[in-house]
Amino acid sequence: MANSDLKKNLNTLDVLSVAFGAMIGWGWVVSSGQWIQTGGAIGTAIGFLIGGLMIYLVGLTYAELTTAMPKCGGEQNFSYAAFGPVGSYICTWALVLSYIGVVCFEACSFATIMQYVVPGFLQGYLYTVAGFEVYASWVAVAILASALIVYIQYIGTKKAAKLQNILTCIIAGVGLLLVAGSAVTGDMNNLSGQEFVGDSGGDIISNILKVAIMTPFFLFGFDVIPQAAEEINMPLKRLGKLMIASIGMAVVFYAMIVVAIGYVMSPEQIAGSMTETGMVTADAIAIAFSNEAMTKVLIIGGLCGIVTTWNSFLIGGSRVIFSMSKARMLPKTFSKLHPEYNTPWVAILFLGILSMIAPLFGRVMLVWIVDAANFACCLAYCMVALSFLRLRKTKPNMARPFRVKSGKLIGCLAVLMSGFMALMYLIPGTNCSLTWQEWIIVGCWAFIGVLMAIRAVRLYG
Repeated sequence: MANSDLKKNLNTLDVLSVAFGAMIGWGWVVSSGQWIQTGGAIGTAIGFLIGGLMIYLVGLTYAELTTAMPKCGGEQNFSYAAFGPVGSYICTWALVLSYIGVVCFEACSFATIMQYVVPGFLQGYLYTVAGFEVYASWVAVAILASALIVYIQYIGTKKAAKLQNILTCIIAGVGLLLVAGSAVTGDMNNLSGQEFVGDSGGDIISNILKVAIMTPFFLFGFDVIPQAAEEINMPLKRLGKLMIASIGMAVVFYAMIVVAIGYVMSPEQIAGSMTETGMVTADAIAIAFSNEAMTKVLIIGGLCGIVTTWNSFLIGGSRVIFSMSKARMLPKTFSKLHPEYNTPWVAILFLGILSMIAPLFGRVMLVWIVDAANFACCLAYCMVALSFLRLRKTKPNMARPFRVKSGKLIGCLAVLMSGFMALMYLIPGTNCSLTWQEWIIVGCWAFIGVLMAIRAVRLYG
């Protein structure tokens, strides 16, 4: 499925910023307070290490397979080599849903964050969807931001990567600013009573595990790299190492942020922030520097995080659709490359149009789509790990520039971890179990997938 028209124009910095930027989005700004109240500052950091281990194991399988099959589409190629066209179709179709969910949600997140930056931002009430009030200004900003991101992607992958490099540096700088300010002005007494949450050892472990179950869903994104593998210009072994390094960097970033917040804010201050603004991370940097204006600086860092995630998943999603089209699983229109920019412009525009339509349905519906997309992503991860194990058995002599040691053990653990994450969405009563609205989305997507598969079989056998 290689296509020589795709240019190899992504370097080491581009790969790192695309992967790291995809994983560091808006969650560290709005969810840190919830994490700390669930598991404690130190407990949350431990939870991220556990969740990071789950993703690390899956990442190892990705690293080996990506360097062995460095073709556009990533997972499609892995699962095709292991399980043939049916297995490949199921894996890749699930992955498309995961990318669509993120791309659409980021459009709404971008508009939402503007409420914290621009006073009186919400103007022109339109209607209410599932309790969420939709305003004309909110929709307009989401659509304009979508158009801008799509345009940057349209005119070249390298230009999108340059934007990613700049914004990722800003995110890292803002995060390190919070950590540095906390280290200077924080107090160890603030950590007392909120290192962990729970009255007994069992309660503490249980709460840490609650955080650990959530954390993998904030670490999705490293898998964007396999989609653009054909456009990366570097030794394949280094590419595998960079994928793993990006996961480690994201885990360390999240852990540093929550510990910094716990060091500079008392439990009472965190509870008050959760009640008043919900922006605990922004309030933490204001306390660290004794300056309310610093909240704007951190929110801008969060805004950059939205764009980097959005940008990365648009790259990944468009390449997955392009690859499926090249394999005749989707209409051939999606495999068209722009004659000047060499980008899969039809696939990019398709995702762009969806991200422009999404804000019209309000933010609550987008939460349903994202939850359905996360389940689809876990399913795809599990199939990649299974592909890793099968190819180790059926193609032991295949060239593997980045070869994982103890492959059978790592592969089995990756299958168990990713399978466990997928099951969390299916088992009623868990923190992640799908609602009936999300089941409808998953069912409709599966139905559309069946129709597209029937079309492909009738046309191409």
